[in-house]
Amino acid sequence: MTTPSSKKKFAVVGNPIAHSRSPAIHAQFAMQTGIALDYDTICSPLDEFTATVEGFFNAGGNGLNITLPFKEQAWALAADGLSPRARLAGAVNTLWMEAGVLQGCNTDGVGLLADIRRLGFEPAGKSILLVGAGGAAKGVVYPLLDAGCVALRVVNRSPQRALALCDEARQHLPQFSERISAGALSEASGFWDIVINATSSSLSSQAPALPGARFANRSLAYDMFYAPQPTAFMAAAGEQGASHTADGLGMLVAQAAASFEIWNGVRPQIEPVLQLLRQQLKTG
Repeated sequence: MTTPSSKKKFAVVGNPIAHSRSPAIHAQFAMQTGIALDYDTICSPLDEFTATVEGFFNAGGNGLNITLPFKEQAWALAADGLSPRARLAGAVNTLWMEAGVLQGCNTDGVGLLADIRRLGFEPAGKSILLVGAGGAAKGVVYPLLDAGCVALRVVNRSPQRALALCDEARQHLPQFSERISAGALSEASGFWDIVINATSSSLSSQAPALPGARFANRSLAYDMFYAPQPTAFMAAAGEQGASHTADGLGMLVAQAAASFEIWNGVRPQIEPVLQLLRQQLKTG
């Protein structure tokens, strides 16, 4: 018999956080794997993130997911225990303790890659346009380059941020220097196999203006945001010639599965959880 005290304790920290689907996702993973756990949401005050994390682990917590706006703070907090992925991303979405040292990883990139591949697109040999230069974009630059894309162009409304992200990637990943470039949204010209929207534009039902960007014959327009209906970015991309469009719900489940595996040593199945969430989105 499982007692409350024997359950592992996990949570997701953000502000706001009430909308999070992480508790439902991890509950499904727990049922699949037979692991007894509690997974809660924690709304941390903006100026008390460090105290929130310390309080959770001091009380016996096993692992935390981190979402907006705290991923970069989590990276700094776990400076002594960063995974290679997290160190390159400059952001952390997964925390746990080992031998008294806080560990941090970023599973966003592997989650994105897993979902893109699930959709039938292999990044290797492809030209990829990444729209946005914030935390969401930072978390996927290294995985996309490491997956073998031939070109990765980062464009952003503020080109300085895109150029800074590009310069940082070249500094840490000199072997990929020739493959990555950056500029303004107006400098997205070319034919792209995969276009990824890592901005928050879909929250306001807007699509980034990408004059000059064209889609290859077999192409994917991927929005990291997800919604019950196709996002504004997906709709615009379809009208502009993208052969396939997708939102980020699959990425959400895949990055959660990667966190679950880090904490529990077991890789849960993604597809049944994704199907359940999609149905829940459709029915409200």
